[in-house]
Amino acid sequence: MWLIVKALISAAVIVAVAELSSRTPRLGALVLTLPIISILAFTMSWSKDHDMLAISRLARETLILVPFGLPFFVPLAISTKTGLSFWPSFGLGVVMAALTIGAWFRFGP
Repeated sequence: MWLIVKALISAAVIVAVAELSSRTPRLGALVLTLPIISILAFTMSWSKDHDMLAISRLARETLILVPFGLPFFVPLAISTKTGLSFWPSFGLGVVMAALTIGAWFRFGP
């Protein structure tokens, strides 16, 4: 039952951001940049296991990996200047983020 509740909460956040961003992109971006998913994940992890060591490790890894995921947004942000439509910009962003995250996993500590 708890798994279903977690999935519904996560889905609600995603739908809320999508709906809000179509009406007010700046407000949608604000909600998207809030660490809502991280807050939910930490809270759910704590309520399940009460393992502060695991949460601390997850927080450190997340803190390191967030900047490596940021290249995903670059092609979407400049798509009006490059003339790329949604799917090519999205695909290029996925590739760019995969490359930076992959490089971290391959060459990082």
